[in-house]
Amino acid sequence: MLAENLASALDVFKTKAPTLIGVDIASTSIKLVELSEAGKGTYRLERYAIEPLPKDVVQDGNVANLDQVGDALRRAFKRLGSRNRNIALALPAAMVITKKIIVPSGQKEEELELTVEAEANQYIPFALDEVNLDFQILGPAPNNPEEVEVLIAASRKDRVQDRQGLAEAAGLKPVVLDIESHASRLAMSRIVAALPNEGKDALVALFEIGADTTSLKVLRDDEMLYDRDQAFGGSQLTQLISRQYGFSFEEAEAKKLANDLPEDYESVILGPFVDSLSQEIGRALQYFFTSTPHHKVHYVMLAGGTATLPGLKDRVTELTGFASQVVNPFDHMKLGSAVRESSLRRQAPSYLTACGLAMRRFVQ
Repeated sequence: MLAENLASALDVFKTKAPTLIGVDIASTSIKLVELSEAGKGTYRLERYAIEPLPKDVVQDGNVANLDQVGDALRRAFKRLGSRNRNIALALPAAMVITKKIIVPSGQKEEELELTVEAEANQYIPFALDEVNLDFQILGPAPNNPEEVEVLIAASRKDRVQDRQGLAEAAGLKPVVLDIESHASRLAMSRIVAALPNEGKDALVALFEIGADTTSLKVLRDDEMLYDRDQAFGGSQLTQLISRQYGFSFEEAEAKKLANDLPEDYESVILGPFVDSLSQEIGRALQYFFTSTPHHKVHYVMLAGGTATLPGLKDRVTELTGFASQVVNPFDHMKLGSAVRESSLRRQAPSYLTACGLAMRRFVQ
């Protein structure tokens, strides 16, 4: 039954959940965030933690070694120091099929489920008993008040079960399974709302610079106008460091994060890499302009651990001509006693997705 599928795992559109810890399983690390309410519409960052992952145990969102990732999640949770075991996880957008459909309004829940199931059969290239399915009514259909627009989300059960298994192996309770891009957009909604005129009608180009892939999402109000991934990221810098100085990849990554590198690092490795990364960002924007009716953006936002590289923000502004800033998803939040502000400032841009997952506790 569809209702059983909905209850079992893929709660992409679940309403306010119990206390949650956002857990972002990326290719190089696991990041955890716990938030609490600090007044109407405001939050407090209670705790956050990060645990590095061995190379290649998570590839393109696929967990290649469940035991190693489960152990890392257990260590991260211990470092977090929370008593709360309810967590929100996410799948990469490539693992989730989403589709907007139009259905008659006024249907009872059981009728709507049957309608969604029938429609889903047309768009999902798997048998429905092989997927977990969820849906949400978005509102009246644009052209007919007697119909409603519904968003369907579906993912293969084995993908969902992998995430569930990781959580349970670490002694945690998976409550919500979201989509990574939905979570990062939720965290971005606070940042956009803090822009002049609350960011209304502004085109915001969000670059999430991962280890191997950088995604460009162009947002306007609550809508995503454009989404494209490119194969460049922070691991390329790690590889350059490894080759230049004879470190293993793991040693190079650790020394990069600790800023423990030879004196010529900035001139020989970092400067040229920042130039190259800025040019890739410029090319991604040009591709957006040539493939859409738009010819400018109002803001360029940089997220991910690589976003904090010295000189990157200024170089992107110089090359693109658009105002650039590094994303801090914890801006305008109060900080709990366990949070060290100096460390947070350096690491914050890499917590965008984890922050959005933790926010699922408070918003629909």
